[in-house]
Amino acid sequence: MADFFAPETAPFAVALTLMAFIAILEIGGMLIGLSPSGALDSLLPEIDLDADLDVDADFAGGPFDVDAPAAPDAPGAGPLSQVLGWLCVGRVPVLVLLVAFLTAFGISGFVFQGLVQGVVGAALPAALAAIPALAIAVPATRFMGLGLAKVMPKEHTEAVSSRSFVGKVATVIRGEARRGLAAEAKLTDGFGQTHYLLVEPDNDGETFDQGDEVLVVRKASGVYRVIASAHPAMLDR
Repeated sequence: MADFFAPETAPFAVALTLMAFIAILEIGGMLIGLSPSGALDSLLPEIDLDADLDVDADFAGGPFDVDAPAAPDAPGAGPLSQVLGWLCVGRVPVLVLLVAFLTAFGISGFVFQGLVQGVVGAALPAALAAIPALAIAVPATRFMGLGLAKVMPKEHTEAVSSRSFVGKVATVIRGEARRGLAAEAKLTDGFGQTHYLLVEPDNDGETFDQGDEVLVVRKASGVYRVIASAHPAMLDR
């Protein structure tokens, strides 16, 4: 164990340890009915991936079921959107991509240091070894993301802009939602896919308990603001 966390391999050991912790957290959440990856995705700021997402939605389920071009090809996409689209953010949950990156970084770092040790008799400083490890981990994350997007359950892989959640009905599944304290809610989009959101009331003094149906009206600071959905005419499933 001491060699595992040796100075020359410490960053790679930490990466693999963190990867294992995240994997255990996700598996544990699934066993008790929570989705840590879904909750994390709902907290992320809105990213301009709509050019990719909207075209995906138009073709998905159509007669040809054609995949849309990746976000980097979209003329209106900014640099951050291009990088995130290239890494499959929006197609695969962020926690899954993080696990893929940490795994690739940790393994490639250990392998690289082992090769250097065998050739020159001594490992490189960790900071230098991290450069080729990163150069391998980033494209490896994209490669694994593309593969996972094809095999993971549809509710995680079908790209839908979170702005399209406004006007949809969600059901509170855990916690009590009140102003300043969000609860977890589940929403089914027009494709029949499930999304997990953090919601809190849009009106002061209003609260929502587990099982309540709420109408999403806007997104603010990573949390979806909701109002009571008591009228059938308001339901938009």
